[in-house]
Amino acid sequence: MTLVSSPEPVVDAHLAVALDALLAEQSVTRAAARLHTSPAAMSRTLARLRRVLQDPLLVRAGQSMVPTPRAQALRDEAAAVVRRLGALLTPGAGIDPAALHTTFTLQTADLVGAALAPGLLRLAREEAPEVSLRFRAEELEAGPALRDGRIDLEIGAIDHIAPETQVEELVTLRMTAAVRPGHPLTEGELTPARLAAAEHVSVSRRGRFTGPLDTALAERNLHRRVAAVLPSHVAAMSLAARSDIVCLVPTAAPGAAPSPFTDAATALGLRLLDIPLSLPPVTIGMAWHPRHAADGAHHWLRDAVRRAVREPGSTPEG
Repeated sequence: MTLVSSPEPVVDAHLAVALDALLAEQSVTRAAARLHTSPAAMSRTLARLRRVLQDPLLVRAGQSMVPTPRAQALRDEAAAVVRRLGALLTPGAGIDPAALHTTFTLQTADLVGAALAPGLLRLAREEAPEVSLRFRAEELEAGPALRDGRIDLEIGAIDHIAPETQVEELVTLRMTAAVRPGHPLTEGELTPARLAAAEHVSVSRRGRFTGPLDTALAERNLHRRVAAVLPSHVAAMSLAARSDIVCLVPTAAPGAAPSPFTDAATALGLRLLDIPLSLPPVTIGMAWHPRHAADGAHHWLRDAVRRAVREPGSTPEG
């Protein structure tokens, strides 16, 4: 014998809302006014509810209507269902960061992570003490990693995004030449020729020796010597602090507030020198998958990153 399963009942949320209004008002007219509909439409809805529940629900008693025992038993439950529906279909309210208990994964270059980690950790301690931060190197292709949740946020020079990725620019920086105190370039005028004659370290995850500085120098028929290529900005700055090597460090644009992106350089005692060439600016941004756009926890994270980027450097720029 073949058993035929009965169809799933069709849930009509409008009936639940109407039932709540009718039982609360005990009047078709007042229930209609409450739901901004006509008494005739509400009468038809009451008739439908009576068929569905197989109970009169409201019966005439003189000039008023009174609930049946079944209606009385349903009143509180109907009100609770409508409250839950309202909460379900209401845009997400702001979350309390102190109630968050989660780990966020951020993918950044080492210089970006070093610049933002202190400010982000301070904000987490003050506002969301149960939040942990995991910083990953630029090792994953950001689009797929954001899409499948391996990273929550990418921060840096965003230049390889998937079509659906949302991006926000955070700050525009300029490149400066970072050298140790007493370096020959700190004495006298820094000219393109003197800059080109110095030994340089290049920072590239792909091992590239050239970049925008080489293009600008080539326009003046100048060529620099890159003595080393390192994958880490912090390692390059450490090398510059202990030798006559020149490395490039992003810093705030002229007239802007000091930037946390120079903190590592100033902590190493490096002098930051204006480059006498026109170099393209460096834009630091953050990217995330649109499924997080309305998420309260992710909203706190993005706002914390914005505030950390605006934190002034710990020491004045040299």
